[in-house]
Amino acid sequence: MPNRPHLDEALLDRLLEHYRHLHANPEVSLAEFATTDWLEARLTELGFQTHRVTETGLAGVLSNGDGPVVAFRADIDGLPVAEETGVDWASTNGAMHACGHDIHMACALGLAELFAANKQDWSGTLEIIFQPAEETVTGARLMTSNGLWDAIPHAEVVYGQHVWPIEVGQIELAPGAFFSTVDTYRIEVRGRGGHGSMPEKTIDTVLLCAAITMRLNNVVAREIGLHEKAVLTVGSIQVGSKENIVPETGTLLVSTRSYDEAIRQRLQDAIARICRAEAACLGAREPTVVPMYRASSIINDPDATAALRQEFDAAFGGRVATPANPMTASEDFGYLGEAIGAPSVFWVFGGYPADRVASGESLPTNHSASFLPEPGGSIRTGTEAALTAVWSRLGR
Repeated sequence: MPNRPHLDEALLDRLLEHYRHLHANPEVSLAEFATTDWLEARLTELGFQTHRVTETGLAGVLSNGDGPVVAFRADIDGLPVAEETGVDWASTNGAMHACGHDIHMACALGLAELFAANKQDWSGTLEIIFQPAEETVTGARLMTSNGLWDAIPHAEVVYGQHVWPIEVGQIELAPGAFFSTVDTYRIEVRGRGGHGSMPEKTIDTVLLCAAITMRLNNVVAREIGLHEKAVLTVGSIQVGSKENIVPETGTLLVSTRSYDEAIRQRLQDAIARICRAEAACLGAREPTVVPMYRASSIINDPDATAALRQEFDAAFGGRVATPANPMTASEDFGYLGEAIGAPSVFWVFGGYPADRVASGESLPTNHSASFLPEPGGSIRTGTEAALTAVWSRLGR
């Protein structure tokens, strides 16, 4: 790729400083106020025009003559997780960048700096979108519904990436369905409360919550075929307050993941059916199943993905792979391009050193209190991947 700049050690050191600052100061979804202020200051220093879209959404635009308009997205929110990594730059505020969004922001800032410093070698418009509230899969739609594409030019393609618990230097991407659809539900149950010494006079919501949970965990095992793909997780059970009280109410939080609308509907129907039946078994009233949030699958545009795969193969050699199966994680990235009919491509890149991956140890995954990608290698790979993608469209 002629004239494409590269990440040197001086820039990597600056990005590592940015990363440590961001890692130590996470903010949860839609509360990313200081994070967005800090990011806006960095983009302004580099000569980007900045646009606030919602209180914590940010878009930076760097125009450099005629040419394509290319967008790159990085998510910015942390999770309500108490960090347990023990590193010097660990967060102490009760939140954590346990999904690598600090890495994503550092890579996006590296992309911004490389383009700002090498204007003689590219033309067109680079847009960097710092998106809030990815963890609640609401931020992308919030930005588009609040005028993102009115504030900045419509992109011809939208790129994004995610650090992943695979080997540093590795990249995985594929056309078509890449991340799953996620649906989340709150199940509210009601029995009859009373004294723990007289259970015969109660309808035990502890037992009801347990029964629903056990039955739901059989749905994928017994109702989804081997050739189909789905995940159902009961992530929270909130019931009871004292050892000798049979509680009146309880709440379960459930998520499902799928790639096919028919399977998605089967999962939704199974949840309603099981809740209804288990309540009937105990003589309880029918539970209320309340949908919370949803994100559709990330669908990588086939043509744009094929073109990017060629660029990645040239830049990274044999370190680029097609995953054996679509990712079961979920993202709201796809809504950005969908809002303007633009193709989008999303990929994952490695976060763990080769020796740790090869050791066979159980590595902390995203959302773990111990999740800690190796910063230098991760940022180098992510920045080079982002640069390769965007430069393939804007480089001269």
